[in-house]
Amino acid sequence: MRVLIAKPGLDGHDRGAKVVAHALRDAGVEVVYSGLKRTPEEIVQEAIQEDVDVVGLSVLSGAHMLLARRVLDGLRAHGADDIAVVVGGTIPPRDVEALKQLGVRHVFPMGTPLPEIVKAFRQAERQGDTR
Repeated sequence: MRVLIAKPGLDGHDRGAKVVAHALRDAGVEVVYSGLKRTPEEIVQEAIQEDVDVVGLSVLSGAHMLLARRVLDGLRAHGADDIAVVVGGTIPPRDVEALKQLGVRHVFPMGTPLPEIVKAFRQAERQGDTR
């Protein structure tokens, strides 16, 4: 499994994204980290170029609905809607279901234990749930 961890928008804090990236790497997942302040369009292009199975969006700014929608729409527009999108960060409970209705595969609100995140990726991989 190959995963792109991305920080969309103007959020300049990436410690959580890096912690998740390291946990996934430690679990044997190949991880590409995009860096800070990426546009949804840049994330879509990198996901396609890197041939990833999953895009993990780390969002602390509160713009998770807009950013997730733009990434999902961009992937669809490029015929890459087989790339799963997951979202983590400061996600209010009321938005979890709305993100899933947009097409987000998993939502990991702030404080989700790392083993739970790794387990979700592993289950998706075993079930062929990513592509």
